[in-house]
Amino acid sequence: MVNVPALQKRLLRPQSGAARLNAPRANQVVGGRYQAHEFIGKAMSSPLNLQECFGGIDIYLFDQLLKGRIVPGMRVLDAGCGTGRNLVYLLQSGFEVFGTDESSEAVAQTRLLASRLAPSLPLDNFRVEPVEQMSYPNAGFDVVLSSAVLHFARDEGQWQSMVREMWRVLKPGGVFFARLASSIGIEDKIRLIDGRQYQLPDGSERFLVDEAMLLSVSATLEGVFLEPIKTTVVQNMRSMTTWCLSRHRRQGGSGE
Repeated sequence: MVNVPALQKRLLRPQSGAARLNAPRANQVVGGRYQAHEFIGKAMSSPLNLQECFGGIDIYLFDQLLKGRIVPGMRVLDAGCGTGRNLVYLLQSGFEVFGTDESSEAVAQTRLLASRLAPSLPLDNFRVEPVEQMSYPNAGFDVVLSSAVLHFARDEGQWQSMVREMWRVLKPGGVFFARLASSIGIEDKIRLIDGRQYQLPDGSERFLVDEAMLLSVSATLEGVFLEPIKTTVVQNMRSMTTWCLSRHRRQGGSGE
């Protein structure tokens, strides 16, 4: 049985410490500074078209941009990128963007998007491969995104494999951002199918986590919470949770 209050006390560090841990580093910002300024200048010179600027970005990922945790010049991996809905702003603003997805059609669409918005990026940055078996090197990314992906795991083994693989490619001090379905707030409205697979009130079937599981996994990873777990319950039909961690920097080591 997971002791939720004890894990909360251990994992929820003061925001000031997390902010220092993830403060933008000069070498991350300089490379993308001109492109970001050019993008902002264009946006300010005419009425702002939010769709053109940000595409269909997840609103909680947008929140991370506003908080300054994800800044131009960073290497960003969208693990389970689909057709690139979360990448429009990043591609236009000086980020070094990568993406992976099991769907070759989705990756082809993301490559087209990247070739239009960031033609200097190598197309090999976007790869057809499962999240749990990525070919990127260890500790290669400042940010790893997982937006509406983890709840499609077929079982807990695959879910854990995906999380471990995303953590493997994240740099020490890097940001891990995930949005995933959970049982939080709708525990009495879901029907167990098997393991952690549930049928939701909207009729869909998803792999669902709960607070205790996220706290336990975060502790195992030695992740530092950048903010508390946040959950949105959509009219008692489904529940979406934001899970945002930083990878711990080991004293005197590489963090591997």
